[in-house]
Amino acid sequence: MINSYIRCPVHGFIEMDDWELEIIAQPAFQRLRRIRQLGWTDYIYPGAMHTRFEHSLGVMDVATRLYDAIAARSSEVLKSEFGYNDDGLRRDRRLVRLAALLHDLGHGPFSHAAEEVFPKRDNGERFQHENYSAAIVRLRLKDAIENHPGNGNYGIEAEDVAAFLEGSVKMAKMLFWWELINGKMDADRMDYLLRDSLHLGVRYGTYDIDRLINTICAVPDTNEENGAPRVGVMEGGWHAAESMVLARYYMFTQVYFHKTRVAYDYHIGEALRKVLPKGSFPKPQGSELESYLEWDDWKMLGLIAENKAGDHGKRILNRNHYRKIYATKEVPDEDDLTQFDDAKTKLGNMLGFESVAEKSWYKVDKTDIPVLMDQSQKKSLSELSSPIYNMAPNKQQLLYVKPEDKDKAETILRKST
Repeated sequence: MINSYIRCPVHGFIEMDDWELEIIAQPAFQRLRRIRQLGWTDYIYPGAMHTRFEHSLGVMDVATRLYDAIAARSSEVLKSEFGYNDDGLRRDRRLVRLAALLHDLGHGPFSHAAEEVFPKRDNGERFQHENYSAAIVRLRLKDAIENHPGNGNYGIEAEDVAAFLEGSVKMAKMLFWWELINGKMDADRMDYLLRDSLHLGVRYGTYDIDRLINTICAVPDTNEENGAPRVGVMEGGWHAAESMVLARYYMFTQVYFHKTRVAYDYHIGEALRKVLPKGSFPKPQGSELESYLEWDDWKMLGLIAENKAGDHGKRILNRNHYRKIYATKEVPDEDDLTQFDDAKTKLGNMLGFESVAEKSWYKVDKTDIPVLMDQSQKKSLSELSSPIYNMAPNKQQLLYVKPEDKDKAETILRKST
């Protein structure tokens, strides 16, 4: 197949063949050009105008580099533990590339801000963008995936890609590769940390991606009988893995949880509720999925410009967002929470909304990044890194008021202290 190249500001030239270009040309994928990676973050960092389209290409490139490095460095482990031969490795390399390329198909307008307006399942839990991604692969990309001549040597079905995205694959070897798409050291976060940092003009998300790729490997489970290998790093790469985890922490606390960005995510959600039938998106199934695919940033921007998104749409248009009036520490203790409840009570009807900037940075559990030490012994990243071991989950709570109420609210809270 003929290879083409797309220039990427983060990774240089990204190589693709005509099969992948055919998939990228599909309207369901081109829609990602019209969805910003970081919602309305450009209201704080003006350079944040990049899209899910370019991010998806970057994730495919990074996932491929990771796959190739593991296949070369850990070939004996892959063959002995999973029964791989060269043909099997070539097929699954293709499957990983496609899954990485298509992992974000299901995002709604302004990315994660839209997820609060996703419909609920029968069990009360909201659908996630991954559910939409898998449904789009099954219903809109089936022909492009299955019937292209490039698939002749692989026999990959749309269901294979969709199941991979959902993490529902049953074979142990595909669960191993799933960590490249959805793990503590996956291609998704490897790309967005570097890409977001570049476009925002910050350095919080930088880390040594080349060192990670040069040390990534399949780590046999030496501590548990019959345990499956996991994606990890060699001893020389654990500092690079540590720096990536810390970079993610810095990006969330300094960018993704920025007080003004939190406000605009709220305004986006409320504006979407105003314009969406029944106040939520269609479900990821059948004709409802077709309706969902009509929604992107462009459509929402048009509705806001036409004054159809209510007060929250006007606030977005005029950059007249709610203001943060009170916040706990990132990891609040009992006294913080008591004072938070007291402030909330004093604000009363003046309260615009409350938010929780909640994130678990690193769980010290079975998903801990394994590190292959000398003499083939295994340790976990949290054993080697004190900062990682001691990272407490973020659960900062914030209160916001309308800008016209800010002075009065500050006076009320000041008098109460």
